[in-house]
Amino acid sequence: MGQEIEANVHGTHSRRDYYEPPPRPFIDIEELSKWSLYRAVIAEFIATLLFLYIGVLTIIGYKSQSDTKANGDVCGGVGLLGIAWAFGGMIFVLVYCTAGISGGHINPAVTFGLFLARKVSLPRTILYIVAQCLGAISGVGLVKSLNKSLFDKYGGGTNSLSDGYSTGTGLGAEIIGTFVLVYTVFSATDPKRNARDSHVPVLAPLPIGFAVFMVHLSTLPVTGSGINPARSLGAAVIFNQSKTWHDLWVYVVGPFIGAAIAAFYHQFILRAGAVTVLGSFRGNPID
Repeated sequence: MGQEIEANVHGTHSRRDYYEPPPRPFIDIEELSKWSLYRAVIAEFIATLLFLYIGVLTIIGYKSQSDTKANGDVCGGVGLLGIAWAFGGMIFVLVYCTAGISGGHINPAVTFGLFLARKVSLPRTILYIVAQCLGAISGVGLVKSLNKSLFDKYGGGTNSLSDGYSTGTGLGAEIIGTFVLVYTVFSATDPKRNARDSHVPVLAPLPIGFAVFMVHLSTLPVTGSGINPARSLGAAVIFNQSKTWHDLWVYVVGPFIGAAIAAFYHQFILRAGAVTVLGSFRGNPID
């Protein structure tokens, strides 16, 4: 494949040392007839199921081990640090396993951000989000089937605003947390960076997993750290309590807003997508 030639800001011509995939069509009818699409959808379903299974099971295990009213130790269990590691570590593992099949989204907010950046088509976006939500519901349902009494007693791993925090604070935390995650996804999978740093594709799951870990450390005490609408929806559906449903919109709207901001920031500011479309102030496209 030949290297593309473009003009830089100084008006001289240079060759790109990377290949930029063309934007995906809004609706790709041909894609719907390919097995690769449905294989990817299945991969997203299974990955999200496993993600919720490990994550929610870790939360319930920690709460049961640290419950002093049930002969637990206040310092028992993995603690908030362990919960953050469970979620971040599973994202690292699952992105590594599924990136070559589905892209390893495992999060409707990530899928939505990539859709806005024209990296996935609308049909794939819809199928992914449906698979992720069903996978999340199935994963939490599997946890409940193992021990219904503990699941019900310790909240089913649901997200809810902590006492002392307003809805606006929770929404802001979800927006910023998801921004960090989706921005990391864009940066770790940037074709320009992959071409110039040969080790980046292999290590891409690592910064994504660390982003989830770091966001959980900061937002677990505030919102329980959603940053994934499927994760919050799955726990809400299976636990099915009024307060969880009342707060759910925060964990859906916030991540989608954060993902949209991250997509805009990366594509139109860092990658100068807007300047490429409109032309630079000098009248030349820039890299």
